[in-house]
Amino acid sequence: MNGFAEDFTKPLLLGYLRRDLLVVDGQVSELERLMADFARAEGFTMGHTYVEKPDCWPAAFEALIESVNRYEATAVVLPSLLHFAMHDSACHIKETFERVIGARVLMLNPRTGGAGTDPHLS
Repeated sequence: MNGFAEDFTKPLLLGYLRRDLLVVDGQVSELERLMADFARAEGFTMGHTYVEKPDCWPAAFEALIESVNRYEATAVVLPSLLHFAMHDSACHIKETFERVIGARVLMLNPRTGGAGTDPHLS
C-alpha cells in the first residue's frame, strides 16, 4: 500500500487530509510522516494517506471509503476534524463515517486542532 514492509499482524490505519487546508505542498509529506509515526506509536500499520485536492473533490474521500472496506482498515487518521468539514458538519460526518463505514476516526493532534496550529508544520 505505501511501499514499506507492512506488519499484517497489526490493525491497518489509513490517512486522509485536504490539501486546501495546508499552506505549502511540503506539509503533505510532513503530515504523512507524522501519521506514520502516530501509527507506530498507537500499534497500527500505516497504509496509504488519501490527499483530497480541491479540483478533484470527493475522489480521495471515495477512494478512502473503498479502501477501508477492501482492506478492512480499523481506523482512519486525520490531521484534525476540519479535514472532514467539507463533507458536512465535521462532528456529524465523523459519527456517520464510524457508524456506516465501521472504522474509527482518529485525530493526529487533537489538543492543538491539527496541522493548522502545529508549530512543527509552520
